Amino acid sequence: MSDMRYIIVGIVLIFSGFLTLGVFGQNFQIASIQASEFGECYRYQEDKDPVAVNCSEMIFDQIIFFIFVIVLVTAGIIFLIKGVKGKWDNEVKPEDMVGPGNDKNIKKD
Repeated sequence: MSDMRYIIVGIVLIFSGFLTLGVFGQNFQIASIQASEFGECYRYQEDKDPVAVNCSEMIFDQIIFFIFVIVLVTAGIIFLIKGVKGKWDNEVKPEDMVGPGNDKNIKKD
């Protein structure tokens, strides 16, 4: 895989991690607020009454969600670093080089 592809994959992974956190993060943030402020946790649904649940279950779900987001962002950072530190044009053979100053391709009579 070329270095530019690593950079693109890294950017996509970081973006998807932050997008996931932004879209679904609020649902998982409620558990820690309920546990610290009230000591009781409730799962809310639109068409039913709130159901009391164990706070440790909700906090465990929150931890799993944030681990997933951290893995996405970390993988994106690793891909970005790998892309930036890549070989790029360092391994171009002298006979494949083009442009001014390349006198190795000039045939001398």
